[in-house]
Amino acid sequence: MEKQIKLFLDFLKNDKKLSENTLQSYNRDIQQYKLFLEMNRLNYLKIENDEIQEYIDGLKNFGKKPATVSRNLATLRAFYGFLMRTKKIKNNPTFNVQAPKIEKKAPSVLTSEEINILLDQPKNVDLKGTRDKAMLEVAYATGMKVTEIIDLNVDDIDLENSVAYIRTKKNTREVPLGTMAIKALEEYLNNVRSVLLRDENNKALFVNMNGSRLTRQGFWKIVKYYKEKAHIDKDITPHVLRHSFATHLLQNGADLKSIQTMLGHSDVNSTQVYAQFEESNLKKIYHNAFPRA
Repeated sequence: MEKQIKLFLDFLKNDKKLSENTLQSYNRDIQQYKLFLEMNRLNYLKIENDEIQEYIDGLKNFGKKPATVSRNLATLRAFYGFLMRTKKIKNNPTFNVQAPKIEKKAPSVLTSEEINILLDQPKNVDLKGTRDKAMLEVAYATGMKVTEIIDLNVDDIDLENSVAYIRTKKNTREVPLGTMAIKALEEYLNNVRSVLLRDENNKALFVNMNGSRLTRQGFWKIVKYYKEKAHIDKDITPHVLRHSFATHLLQNGADLKSIQTMLGHSDVNSTQVYAQFEESNLKKIYHNAFPRA
């Protein structure tokens, strides 16, 4: 089974172009399933539908959240789908397995006032404050995911044309930058980044206090630190900034399709539709609707 798991993960990495974090999630789910098989002396190639259902129900009874259980089932469906494509099995044993219902919750969103309070916390009085100010402004101004922010290189920022380039394995998209974000970036790039940098060959836009590329954990800690300084009771994560970005644009008149384009949603059919929007139109919509543009 271990060989097939490796082939499956290689397929997801090379053919599906999934990120390292997503691959690790798939691997954790399958390894947990493998442990279930070993404990019950079951053959993964001969397992039946009701045995898969027993495993899924067991996760739920063990206290796993519905979203986690559903993700585990999705992983198994993809794994057995791969085994069917590679002729290892004839039927997918996960076909009729029922996943728990997930209650859809409205995403947590900050008000414009709360955003202003949060973004006013970092001060341009020292290296860290100036860097943090730029990072938070960019996070809210673009609605980027954490990974996209920490993966930014200096060359991905075009201050003259007021855009950021978000490059993935599949494509590159442009997201407009508001006036406040540009101002914060200019301050950081002109006065701070070169001081923090230890290696001139480092292309990272945002670096930590040791001069290395900032990590996901580092960015999360920064958001949490300023959330506490702002005395905002709501739970604030980098993803909350992303939700707030989209919500505030929508509330100020931007159309949903343009927002989805800026967010870079990954559905292939949707991406093809969004790609029809011209850059100039996106910029106009952004600057008309974004409160810090």
